[in-house]
Amino acid sequence: MRRDLPSTAEVVVIGGGAMGTSIAFHLAEAGVRDVVLLERDELGTGSTCKAAGGVRAQFSDRINIELGARSLEAFARFGERPGQEIDLHRVGYLFLLSTPEDVASFERDVALQNEMGVDSRVISVAEAKKLSPLIETDGLLAAAWSPDDGHCTPESVVLGYATGARRHGATLFTGVTVTGMEKKGDLVRTVRTDRGDITAGTVICAAGAWSAAVGEMAGTTLPVTPLRRQIIFTEPMPGLAEVVPFTIDFSSTYYFHREGRGLLMGMSDPEQETGFHLDYSDEWLPRLGAAIGRRAPGLLDVGLRDGWAGLYEVTPDHNAIIGRSATTPNFLYATGFSGHGFLQAPAVGEVIRDLYLDREPVVDVSPLTVDRFAAGATGRPETHIV
Repeated sequence: MRRDLPSTAEVVVIGGGAMGTSIAFHLAEAGVRDVVLLERDELGTGSTCKAAGGVRAQFSDRINIELGARSLEAFARFGERPGQEIDLHRVGYLFLLSTPEDVASFERDVALQNEMGVDSRVISVAEAKKLSPLIETDGLLAAAWSPDDGHCTPESVVLGYATGARRHGATLFTGVTVTGMEKKGDLVRTVRTDRGDITAGTVICAAGAWSAAVGEMAGTTLPVTPLRRQIIFTEPMPGLAEVVPFTIDFSSTYYFHREGRGLLMGMSDPEQETGFHLDYSDEWLPRLGAAIGRRAPGLLDVGLRDGWAGLYEVTPDHNAIIGRSATTPNFLYATGFSGHGFLQAPAVGEVIRDLYLDREPVVDVSPLTVDRFAAGATGRPETHIV
């Protein structure tokens, strides 16, 4: 039986992926009453459940490092809070480096990560080969390694946060499309949906690649562009090592990690056009095959299974947009993570909770407000994008 939407809510969260469910959980856990989450499909079906599941703190920007490290701690305790098994494998992240410029950049970034408590280091090619024997080392100069990183199951993270949010009193609705918003003065007061209107005290956008349209409804420009990314799986590989690091050839972005009895593989396709391209396409396979041939040629003989397509939510500087609208004070946003939203969802849920409660956030994300684009104050783009 389909439930009716409430006529009022203290907080309306738009988007039911890892980010939206994390926000709903942290708000409800903090005692915020009448938290309502709206998802137009099923929970997690936007981008979260199409993610590769990587979790890491290896970034080039101080805020991203802090968000990633704090989220890693939350993933490690996820079975206790909110209480869900997420199949966390801390097999490490291994970035393979093949240019002097990349080596110098990662050496600088590792120093910053170490300063912030992340156990990462630059290692030799021989060490990288020992950690990830499937790779071909020709052309490699070094690698960056962080043993505490890894991967987990995105669907389970969404389930855990959704269950925890409901346990603390939040209400989550699926199959609800937000169609517009009505403002009174400079505040959003009504969220319009295909199943009725909700009078809202605060609206929070966690709509991922669809955030630009939501921001427009609230009178706030969110420069988020959708970009298709694809993943494919190998057939079972007899003799595959039990521990396979999340291995990334940084120059091509080709990556793989163990998934079941085989591997999950993906890469950024340089020929992919922006837009809501939601269907899987074989057009990228020649380019993927070329990257495999250069870095892990033995995998060319392994059979492939079906893959899937998901959307990155890309911003001009590949950094997230997190904050409170300067023009619509009761509209908050957490979007534009450019590929690392899933892995930062635990910490960002805490940040949005703190912003809503008007207290100092657990991580200072003030440089990430959308106002940075209008002010021309964007900093160094995040370079550890896969």
